[in-house]
Amino acid sequence: MKPPRPRNTPDAQGPRNTRSARNTPDAQGPRNTRSARNTPDAQGPRNTRSARNTSRWIVACVLFGLALRVAFALLYWVNQPLTHDEREYLALGRSVARGEGFRYPVDEPAPGTAQQFGRAPGYPLVLAALGVTIPSEHAPRRVQIAQACLGAAGIWLIAAIAGRAAGSRAAVVAAAIAAVYPPLVWMPSYVLSETLYSTVALAAALALTPEARGASREARDSVASPRLVPRASLLAGSVLTGLAILIRPAMIFFVPLGALWLLWRRRPADAGVFVLAAVLCVAPWTIRNHRVYGRWIAVASEGGVTFWTGNHPLARGDGDLAANIDLKRAELAFRRAHADLTPEQLEPLYYQDALSWIRREPAAWLALLARKAFYTVVPAGPSYAVHSTRYRVASVASYLLILAAAIAGAWRWRRHGPVALWLMAAATVVAGLVFFPQERFRIPVIDPALIVTAALLAAPRERR
Repeated sequence: MKPPRPRNTPDAQGPRNTRSARNTPDAQGPRNTRSARNTPDAQGPRNTRSARNTSRWIVACVLFGLALRVAFALLYWVNQPLTHDEREYLALGRSVARGEGFRYPVDEPAPGTAQQFGRAPGYPLVLAALGVTIPSEHAPRRVQIAQACLGAAGIWLIAAIAGRAAGSRAAVVAAAIAAVYPPLVWMPSYVLSETLYSTVALAAALALTPEARGASREARDSVASPRLVPRASLLAGSVLTGLAILIRPAMIFFVPLGALWLLWRRRPADAGVFVLAAVLCVAPWTIRNHRVYGRWIAVASEGGVTFWTGNHPLARGDGDLAANIDLKRAELAFRRAHADLTPEQLEPLYYQDALSWIRREPAAWLALLARKAFYTVVPAGPSYAVHSTRYRVASVASYLLILAAAIAGAWRWRRHGPVALWLMAAATVVAGLVFFPQERFRIPVIDPALIVTAALLAAPRERR
């Protein structure tokens, strides 16, 4: 009788071992070679080259956008008269630069039928730092060039937000659009706070935007996702939010929205840090206002008349007093009825009068609110009538084109888009509904948000 053949010896497992041998690293040489090409180590040089190309394209867009902004300011927007707001900003900046304090100087002429309200301090302080010390009838060149540089920085920030949310393709497309987008090109030529505010607000949005790369889809889809910004970035975004409030007080509306977002992501400690840091940035100026005016004013005393302008029976739902002659006459009559009061003393009366009308006529106010919502989206309000035909065509056409692409981008990236920037845009919308919408108020945050959202369409779908 033959001895039993061992079953577990290599000879006995010949056919099985032959099949197993096909799965060994040596037998899979060609296949492993192809797989190795897709490993992070093998893709290092390729990723480095791609990152360099992306950076070069973005830098090219930034430089081209800077050239456009400088050319518009120095070659086209030349010897243009200043608006009332521009004059006030220059006057306050001039007073600070001379060491006379934050007040309107004696060499500033009377503003005619307008009032000189207290302004947010951020922009006049920047004008003072630029050495604006003498009266001017036109926008100082140094201010326009400095703001063109800020606008170029805004291009980079827009690209960085898009890149952080959706990758390099979206970053390059966002930079290209922002470089040539007409409202962003001409805004630095005005002595207005919008360009500075936009740059600081976008920096805050970037600091509050988490990096999308490296997170699994399950983690990104989780409500309690770890894909949130580090505490240092959160603190930086909070401080930048506070600084933006000191440039344009409408940024205040972003604070509760940002805090609610962090609470929804189950980060109550981060929500507390965000609110506290922003409040601490604004608090010294609020205390200063109390000492100067004898009552609490968070940032600026222009809020009352702005609220009254947007919540009045004669309000149209868009535009300020310059775009509504009947409302301007009513405002002059209101001031004559309180001729012995200063603009700061008038502020609470403006609020009281507007709130009294809302309580008396809630249906009329709701209809006005609907018109505000309409003009927030549709660029056809009375404020556009004060501009030239060329301005309106360039502004409206560019806005509608980017709006259509942004709607598609928002739908495609509705789960993983740049939430912080979207919340800033929502805060701007809320501010417009509370006060009144206007193109000038839309440009600093809403238009960059539309550009970023439209650029998300350029990102590959697998990044979702």
